Amino acid sequence: MNDLSHRALIWLTYRLAATFALGLPAVLLVWAAVRREASMQRLLTQYWKVSSLMAIGLLLLTDARPLGYVVILVAPILMAISTWFWVDINEELNDLPIWRPLPLTIRLWRWALSGFALVNTLLVSTALPCLGQDLTAGAAAARCLQWTEAPLGLHRVVASVFGFLFGGQWTESIAAFIGYVALVAYLAGFLQWLLVRLPRYGRVAGGF
Repeated sequence: MNDLSHRALIWLTYRLAATFALGLPAVLLVWAAVRREASMQRLLTQYWKVSSLMAIGLLLLTDARPLGYVVILVAPILMAISTWFWVDINEELNDLPIWRPLPLTIRLWRWALSGFALVNTLLVSTALPCLGQDLTAGAAAARCLQWTEAPLGLHRVVASVFGFLFGGQWTESIAAFIGYVALVAYLAGFLQWLLVRLPRYGRVAGGF
């Protein structure tokens, strides 16, 4: 695969993420809140908690931190699992008429998100050699850095807004530092859920 095709696939991955992992679930959450559909609100709230891992990966890739490649590989898998995992939410969703627009859209979105997670896994797995790659020179390094183009573009927008509002600098190093701190907090919360809540409540979301 030449560099142009490789770069196009990377940007396709980010566009799919923007559509199915960010834009559509944001619309669905607002829609569920307006319609006061409690089960779907809980599903989407759980999803947004899990999907914060993707934002952490983007922060790390802003400064070309190798750990960012692992995070953006794992995040969509966990995001897709989170939409199917909860037994009580699945039962409530299955009890709703399939022809109603909101439940139908959420069902379709879950399948679309699962498809995106599969595509993302296949594409991002090709970037795993970047974990031990010197990113300062060479054709292989250039391919690794293609994964940082979209995070850097987003970073420039955030930096402009940050500078305008606060008069400070939002640098790549600061973004990476925030990403590491957020990752530690995320892992602590995940371990607490895995070791304490899951054994106690199982696959029941409840009001969590």
